[in-house]
Amino acid sequence: MDVDQDLEFVGVQKFYGKTEAVKGISLKIEAKEYCCLLGPSGCGKTSLLRMIAGHEEISGGDILLGNKRLNDLTPANRGTSMMFQNYALFPHLSVLDNVAFALKIKGVSKSERYDKASKFIELVRMQGYDTRLPDQLSGGQKQRVALARALITKPKILLLDEPLSALDPALRIDMRAELKQMQRDLGITFIHVTHSQDEALALATVGVVMNEGRIEQFASPINLFNKPVNVFVADFVGGHNILEFDDYTYSLRTDRLTISELEKGQKKSKSTYTVKDIEFLGNSVNITVSNLEQFTLKANLPDRDFYKNELKIGQNVKCKWNKTDLHKLSA
Repeated sequence: MDVDQDLEFVGVQKFYGKTEAVKGISLKIEAKEYCCLLGPSGCGKTSLLRMIAGHEEISGGDILLGNKRLNDLTPANRGTSMMFQNYALFPHLSVLDNVAFALKIKGVSKSERYDKASKFIELVRMQGYDTRLPDQLSGGQKQRVALARALITKPKILLLDEPLSALDPALRIDMRAELKQMQRDLGITFIHVTHSQDEALALATVGVVMNEGRIEQFASPINLFNKPVNVFVADFVGGHNILEFDDYTYSLRTDRLTISELEKGQKKSKSTYTVKDIEFLGNSVNITVSNLEQFTLKANLPDRDFYKNELKIGQNVKCKWNKTDLHKLSA
């Protein structure tokens, strides 16, 4: 019986020359989680993913899958499979042969590997495309083929390197939902690298926010958004204002800020704000305001609330929030 295996990092480091790209990371990701590694370019997330896969050497520390130390194992012997950002399909091979390729390398007979490949092609809803070459496929179709090829080896962990970045926005949302459902159906761990906050919040059961080779926060998407540990996470995840008073720093969700017109006859004061920008987002509207001291706040209002009293750029307004909506941050 196959036992679920957690993925654990113990003091993992990665050096490129004298540059330390991953700085002693220790972390445990439980089996069957959909974990997103999230952070700006150069934060170390892709290096971490490639060390799990065996495509980068580990400079220090250990990576464990269950009780197996992965450090010195070849990529094929790790129980992991990687789906690359550019999909890396063989241009001269058909969809069927691309998906079956890993089994061919293992010496599986042609009939058996084609039979298994057909099942994974069906899993990603690409049946009927078996004989097509990659150049005859759309971006979304290429992604499905790459996913089937990565899954055919039945890995314990699927590693995904920004798999949605090459897709148009509408298709990205569709594929996001499919990846999440597929992870549930397969019951295996997905480790997904992205720089998109929306993507991470939508997909992950747990998220890791990285910055300059270190982990800033490891938490559920709900806690990453509602309870960021510090200013970096609040800024990077987005949707927050940063406020400082009483010698503490707080985050305030932009949808918890209310903006209203000044009452008739009310004069402009230090607590008055001026509308600087209005951004229509479809079902909501972002409003940027600033006061006489050039302190800027952002509010996100449902579109129906905005159009009840449509504000104008340059208009003076007042801002309110509840103290209970303030979340205290560390430095």
